Amino acid sequence: MYARLIFKNAKRSVKDYFIYIVTMTICVTLFYSFLSISSSYYRPDIGSAYDFAMLSDGLRTAICILTLLLLFLIQFVNHYMLLRRQKEFALQSIMGMEQKTIGRIFFAETLIMGMISILAGIFLGVFCSQLITAMLLTTYGKPYHISWTLFPDTVLLTACFFVSSFFIVGIWNTRTIQKTKIIDMLSADRKNEPELSKSRWISAVIILFELADVWAFVTGVQKAWFYYDPRFAPAVQLMFGGNILFPLITLSWSVSRLADRKKRARSSLIPGLLVCSVLNAITAASVAALTNKYDLSLGSGTLNQYLLFVLIDLLFFICGLIYLASGFIVTWKERSPEHRYHDESLFFFGQLVSKLTTTSKTMTIICITLTLAIFMFIAAPVLTGWSSGYLDIRSMYDIQVNSRYNKVYEVEDLPKDHYEIISDFLSEHQIDATYDCIVDLYLPENSDFHRRIKYDFPVAAISVSDYNTIRKMLGYGQITLAENEFTTHWKPIATEEERDSFLAGHTNVETDAGTLHISRQPCYEEAIGETLYNSYTNVLYVFPDKICRKLLPVMRNRYITTAKSISYENACSLEKLFVSEYPEQTENGASYGVRFSTLQINSTKANNFILQAAMLYGAVVLMVICLTVLSLQQLLDAGQYRYRFSVLRKLGVEEKHIGNLILKQLIVWFGLPVITAITVAAVVTGCFIQMIWAEISAYIGSTALLLQIGTTAAILTILLTCYFLSTWIIFQHAVDT
Repeated sequence: MYARLIFKNAKRSVKDYFIYIVTMTICVTLFYSFLSISSSYYRPDIGSAYDFAMLSDGLRTAICILTLLLLFLIQFVNHYMLLRRQKEFALQSIMGMEQKTIGRIFFAETLIMGMISILAGIFLGVFCSQLITAMLLTTYGKPYHISWTLFPDTVLLTACFFVSSFFIVGIWNTRTIQKTKIIDMLSADRKNEPELSKSRWISAVIILFELADVWAFVTGVQKAWFYYDPRFAPAVQLMFGGNILFPLITLSWSVSRLADRKKRARSSLIPGLLVCSVLNAITAASVAALTNKYDLSLGSGTLNQYLLFVLIDLLFFICGLIYLASGFIVTWKERSPEHRYHDESLFFFGQLVSKLTTTSKTMTIICITLTLAIFMFIAAPVLTGWSSGYLDIRSMYDIQVNSRYNKVYEVEDLPKDHYEIISDFLSEHQIDATYDCIVDLYLPENSDFHRRIKYDFPVAAISVSDYNTIRKMLGYGQITLAENEFTTHWKPIATEEERDSFLAGHTNVETDAGTLHISRQPCYEEAIGETLYNSYTNVLYVFPDKICRKLLPVMRNRYITTAKSISYENACSLEKLFVSEYPEQTENGASYGVRFSTLQINSTKANNFILQAAMLYGAVVLMVICLTVLSLQQLLDAGQYRYRFSVLRKLGVEEKHIGNLILKQLIVWFGLPVITAITVAAVVTGCFIQMIWAEISAYIGSTALLLQIGTTAAILTILLTCYFLSTWIIFQHAVDT
């Protein structure tokens, strides 16, 4: 009998579970798709140069951790169903059914819906996993072929994870039903959250915001004391002043409003703080922008600190804006009679204000979560694109050995080895080298040897013959220099302004072998790797061989390209052998490093794929959670508002107007958090891009960045449209019955 009742209730409640089934199906599909490539049965053809175990293990861990977020979604949806069916549970209790039995029946219903989602999600995951496989093979530069395969271990892991989640939440809901009084069940749909004016969460938010402003004010004073110089550009001076003045204004405004006992004065506290948070965010964000533009020596710690201030200001802006949303609507209604009494607007305003005052905390959390999801969508390809572009610069040689003299204080301790251990290993394993070049890097003057100030190391020099050998290895053309000429080579990350400024101030270079003049071709910009430059410099001098023979060599590097790729196992063995002979830091202060393109490409591509997959998966999960919560909130209200809409029909309001009211109400409920999240995410993303714009220009390109932003907008639009239309249709059906 109970089994028949369970299936009957499940069939009757399908429309109530529709959003839940769709959402869980999407989540199961994503879970299976991403985890499929970590299956022990998955054997991608990526070549012997790569170790796939690193990627599969890391991805499995990342996806499983992120999927724990779905426990919140499952719990929320079950709570929604509990509220929808409180009266039904109460009637069953009155008729004599034990509440323990009612809880078990409800648990069985949700488990059935969950199993439907798992089956549908795994089925769709088989197809979607092909997209993940295509993305993986594209990352490793391998061809892609469609292969429809069901991985048993991934199916088992997916089923176990979600079934366990359903059981955990189901047991909790069963206990909740057992402990709930029948009278509370009967009156559940008439209960509201505490009124907004009595809520204390905004008071706690204001206190935390004020404490952050005190911190920002003290920090602003400290930075001005240590770094301010009246010779700075006006924009920099405004930055220092603004980061002191605006936090002080924020604190003064709060004190003045709280000291005034008038109700009107206190009611203006939060609007004023909203304006102050915007001003604080602008001045705090300007620190990163102006530091890059004027090359200020504030340090990464200061930049991170001010980015934190920007984040705090934006979070408060979201909290304050959502909190005041109902007040904005009330003010608009009171001051605009032509809108208030137009058609059914009075009813529309009442609907909005009645719920905004009780769901402000939920809307705020949704808005913040959506902001995080949007930022993750955009940041994931930016970070991986940056890393991939940087990989092309770092792994230009199959083997590269570099040395550093940063902690060497005696000339006789400078690196002078030829690293023969590498030659012996290559010969033993019959690995042929097509190019093998040992390069010395020099200082223009011996006195530069003792310049060890961070960001002020001397520019190193290379002989033109070694430079041409490097260019030949990389397929570039040769260059020539007169006996008294020099040229420069620049990192891709260097900006045009930096190059122009340096060349304008270094038309001549003083060396221990005489003065050199800039050549007609003053600079070259092709990528030649990262290890040919001195510490903290973006430029390399190229001197004639005759000049270099009279200079002090301070670093000795070796670059090798092989006829065929070195296998992953051989690269690991040679790396261990080299490190045992040439440690990263020796007793005399010299430091050595070795890089193998095989290991660099393997680790970087694996880490990039894990990072991108995890961030995209997390972003989609967060978006789905937020849109599901928004949707279910409205569907729960649909049952409560059924009577109100029936009154409108009795008053003669046409169905077309009722449909418009529902549409406008849903637009506000979905639009307010989404538009706010998009606005705040745009500001955060703008600050993030501004900080690393040089890297984006060098390694990614603005076209690829715009393409990703467009992709993010498309995904958000598709998800929002699907959830909005589903909610609209179900809402209309609910108020019509």
